[in-house]
Amino acid sequence: MSDGIAGTTGNAAPQPAVRFDAVVKRYGTVTAVDSVSFDIAQGTLVTLLGPSGCGKTTTLRLIAGLEQATEGRILIGGKDVTQLSAAERDVSMVFQSYALFPHMNVMENVSYGLKAMGLKKAEVESRAAAKLALVGLSGYEKRQPSELSGGQQQRVAVARAIVLEPQVLLFDEPLSNLDAKLRRRVRDEIRGLQQELALTVVYVTHDQEEALAVSDRIVVMNAARVAQDGTPRELYSAPNSRFVADFMGDANLIDVAVRRHNGPVAEVEAGSLRLSLPHRDIPVGAAAIAVRPHAIMLSTEAGASGGIKGVVVKSAYLGDHVEYTVKTSNPQAELFATDAGVDTILSAGTKVFVSFDLDKLVLVS
Repeated sequence: MSDGIAGTTGNAAPQPAVRFDAVVKRYGTVTAVDSVSFDIAQGTLVTLLGPSGCGKTTTLRLIAGLEQATEGRILIGGKDVTQLSAAERDVSMVFQSYALFPHMNVMENVSYGLKAMGLKKAEVESRAAAKLALVGLSGYEKRQPSELSGGQQQRVAVARAIVLEPQVLLFDEPLSNLDAKLRRRVRDEIRGLQQELALTVVYVTHDQEEALAVSDRIVVMNAARVAQDGTPRELYSAPNSRFVADFMGDANLIDVAVRRHNGPVAEVEAGSLRLSLPHRDIPVGAAAIAVRPHAIMLSTEAGASGGIKGVVVKSAYLGDHVEYTVKTSNPQAELFATDAGVDTILSAGTKVFVSFDLDKLVLVS
């Protein structure tokens, strides 16, 4: 990463909306963020994703100015804001709990920041009304937060944040208080709004499906560091480690031994399993194959290439697909597979032959 900030003149690439440059955050002897670096392009939605305690929420709070970096630099729109307070940064945040003022109605909540800026009443009301219309809440201006559903409260919180027209909009686990059906709808609304207005959004979640659905890019964090940074497709199809493969959706990890390299291809084996796979600089020795559930084929008859012998441990019918747990003995592995063929369901105890879609296997260290 360059030490300089790219300008916007000539043929230079536009400067990022947010830049993290080797940022560290310590609380006493605990390092919550450990030398994290990334850029967020203007007009994109980037998700910080990871398990509890990985540092993603602390990273978001560092952008917001709610925490101060111990080391490194944070830039917003090319301006070094590392030492600036939250009030001095051009960002708005939508909190997990919505944080609406319970004694104010919807219009008063959305107008609060504009009034604090000292704008004239007519402009405040016009801008607030426009943003309420944008989130589908025209006609709700006089309602109290207690009279709204969870999804409507979330929309008020979003309107209150975007009415200030910040350089960067921050979301901290915005859907965690909603039920499953509403989560999907509000998730789609947030993404649609971000794309319509070309907002720069930093979004925190621990939900992999949510991250895949809304993001232009995902920064996967683990143990206070960036584990991998890429597009949703890159992270799902080409994880760079066991952790990312396992965290980004269901993945079967089969321990293998890399025996030799033949150019960019590695010859790997595990029991009777012999495969040739792209190796991406993974050295000879112990490794693993990441196998997505939909890349596993089950058959009661051996195909032309045979297959690994296994037995169905359990099956679960889920309407549009069936989930199987299959145990194999050579290599010793318990595999999770999905099958769209719901007309014939293999019952527990059925002997099967297991084969793989080789194009969907990834060798990881």
